[in-house]
Amino acid sequence: MRLGIRLLFAFFLINGIAAFFVLRVFTAEIKPSVREVMEDMMVDTANILAELASDDLAAGRLGATAPGTPESRFAQHVRQYASRPVDAAIWGLTKQTLDFRIYVTDAAGRVVFDSERSAVGEDYSGWRDVARTLRGEYGARATREVQGDDTSGVMYVAAPILVDGPSGRSIGGVLTVAKPTRSVQRFIDRAERKVLRGGLLLLALSALVGVAVTVWTVWHVRRLRDYALSVQGPADGGLNPTQPLAVPRVPGELGDLARAMDRMRVRLEGHDYIEGYVRALTHELKSPVAAIRGAGELLQEDLPPADRAQFATQVVEQSERLQRLVDRLLALSQLEQRQRAEGATAVSLQDCAALAVRQAQARASQRTIDLVLTGDGAGGPWEAELVTLAITNLIDNAIDFAPAGSAVRVELQGPVVAVQDAGPGVPDYALPRLGERFFTTARPGGERSGSGLGLAIVRRIMALHGGTMAVRNTQPGLRVELAFPAA
Repeated sequence: MRLGIRLLFAFFLINGIAAFFVLRVFTAEIKPSVREVMEDMMVDTANILAELASDDLAAGRLGATAPGTPESRFAQHVRQYASRPVDAAIWGLTKQTLDFRIYVTDAAGRVVFDSERSAVGEDYSGWRDVARTLRGEYGARATREVQGDDTSGVMYVAAPILVDGPSGRSIGGVLTVAKPTRSVQRFIDRAERKVLRGGLLLLALSALVGVAVTVWTVWHVRRLRDYALSVQGPADGGLNPTQPLAVPRVPGELGDLARAMDRMRVRLEGHDYIEGYVRALTHELKSPVAAIRGAGELLQEDLPPADRAQFATQVVEQSERLQRLVDRLLALSQLEQRQRAEGATAVSLQDCAALAVRQAQARASQRTIDLVLTGDGAGGPWEAELVTLAITNLIDNAIDFAPAGSAVRVELQGPVVAVQDAGPGVPDYALPRLGERFFTTARPGGERSGSGLGLAIVRRIMALHGGTMAVRNTQPGLRVELAFPAA
């Protein structure tokens, strides 16, 4: 399973569980909280009404009266309350009915007044609200009118009616205020809907944040992965520390990880770079060292003068080969430690090519090869010594492959210099690998006396100047073009 999917799954799992429990707690607390507020208001209402009913209860006028006898003022006000018209908009919900039911019991718990006139004369002394209040405690109860139907519940809150007596004020009865819970159910339902909508919106926003965080994290992790994958060696199997890779700029701990990876990359590249050089150099040194050793052993014997001169010449030639190998290896190592060419002034490509031809003239004459310089070269902010070195290496390489009596042509056209020989060329499969360290092809005589460092130096010089090297067969011969960036 991919990292992004894992992060998303973990986030949604945690977020979903948290949202479920939070919403469950909110919705579970709404109903009891509303009812607690309702009970608090009913306590105040019951005590106010109990105080208003105390005089009528003490005078015996609160109970049922004979026909033609007027009701007490308290009874009249309560009945008028029940018939009052009301039209109140409460936070978007309309209230058009008054829901309080009020009944009063005497000191024995018998109902002497009922706003609904349904329980007058009944014994309520066993009901919790009346019994506890008569004992001087807080009396309240909740009863369902229909068993099993929670919406039919009615809440009853009682308050003692205190009357004056010989020994001071005492409990002369109980006033109970009743209110059906369905009257506040609309508010509960609306609150639950709002909480549910808010919770779902919060869940959706959290999901978006989770997706954004996951995408951000995965994107930076993939940048680190791509950076790690890009730390690969060139085709010759070695890493090149002179071609620095851009460290991904990521924040926080991922940034620390990126910098740690870069430090590790530098250490590994340096180790692999040296290892690759030593391995390749050892391979290249084996042949001339073996030839020198063999010739030296033979020179210890009694040999004819002609043979002795031949083996001595072989020792000198192989020593020169070792010297060239070491010199080129040192030159390439120095070039690979540089990041760019240092061309502060304009350099003439014509002058650099002419100097390179003069330096290679002696070696070309020994091989009876003509060097021909044609065309006009441009000028640019290049490093003259490196440009000359690149052209010289191309000419030396062309001399190695050109047949005796042929010509090596150095052609200039603007910022482009081309070296053309008349040799056999190279196999097509080898063209892309020309310029790799220690990669060589067979000379016309069949020997492999080269090290491959000459073209590697040329390629590195072009990289320092921001130019390109192109190689192609021309049948006959091989053509190498160096394109320097125009001024």
